[in-house]
Amino acid sequence: MPENMAIAKKYNKPDYILLGAVGFLVAAGILILSSISAPSSLEKFGNTYYFLNHQIIYGLIPGLILGFLAFKIKLSSIKKWAPFLLLVNLFLLVMVFVPNVGLKIEGAARWISLGPISFQPSEFLKITFILYLAAWLAGRSAVQKSFSQTLLAFFIILGFIALTLIFQPDISTLAVIFLVAILMYFTNNTPFWHSILMIFLGTVSLFALAKVAPYRANRLLVFFNPEIDPMGIGYQLKQSLIAVGSGGATGVGLGLGIQKLGFLPQPISDSIFAVFSEEAGFVGALFLILLFLLFLWRGLKIAKEARDQFCQLAALGITCWIVIQAFVNIGAMIGILPLAGIPLPFIGYGGSALIVALVGAGILLNISKNTS
Repeated sequence: MPENMAIAKKYNKPDYILLGAVGFLVAAGILILSSISAPSSLEKFGNTYYFLNHQIIYGLIPGLILGFLAFKIKLSSIKKWAPFLLLVNLFLLVMVFVPNVGLKIEGAARWISLGPISFQPSEFLKITFILYLAAWLAGRSAVQKSFSQTLLAFFIILGFIALTLIFQPDISTLAVIFLVAILMYFTNNTPFWHSILMIFLGTVSLFALAKVAPYRANRLLVFFNPEIDPMGIGYQLKQSLIAVGSGGATGVGLGLGIQKLGFLPQPISDSIFAVFSEEAGFVGALFLILLFLLFLWRGLKIAKEARDQFCQLAALGITCWIVIQAFVNIGAMIGILPLAGIPLPFIGYGGSALIVALVGAGILLNISKNTS
């Protein structure tokens, strides 16, 4: 009897190390945003806390509520409702093109505006697609479909997702989803040549998409030649490297950085890591990187110990999505990857991104308390 009680108790405990890592990341995000967003918030709205308050009200609070619900809901229910959630998400992706509903910013139609509330459906696509793909792959294995049928169906699903993102356009989100999908597909006991084929076709497609849009081609040019046009297409990378280098070992101090004062584009979103590196230095930047590595370690451990194939694939997908997106953002800021235009999870400004990251963390914690 005591042994059974001990086992039951083990099942009811989430991964506290992962919970701690997420807690530190969220707290760091609020602290960093409060420091970095103050100048632009004051300039645009006459209130130094506008962006911070917006992130808390429309990102942190709903994210914590939905993340807690994701932690408490039965995993079998998540698997059951995954196709419906993806279908709703795809409908919302189409709605961004509807006048008076979709909101276009800087030429990109990625937002839905409902009165005072606006959100980005492509952010939610990351989690809904991962859950759907995990349920679909687990189901395909259960009925022992042929590998050829599985590969063809996989291309059809991913191709439809790609079309919805290309027309927004949101190629950065597409690239992250594509990478995560390949990893999930590869770990599902599929032939190795399938993954090689997908990587080849995906790489060719992404380069083709880059060639047809000048701003994407410019990002590749800057990546391969960082010194090109430092006051034009290479300006953001140049200022990002200045910000990171100016921080030294311990930084210039929180709130004292100068790159956020109109020098570095998008300091509170895409470029927030560079500005934080300037203010907190190598020590602060390393702290953030270690938190994401801790997230990776615990996430992979949860995936390994998950009780069934759906949970294994879902945990793997969520972990890879958060970590890949984090290191794509960080890599772009230090020049080892092309500029991508995706937020740093838990840290960068954006309510939709914070909500979906917290929901993903909630599902991971849910899986961790139901290990085999």
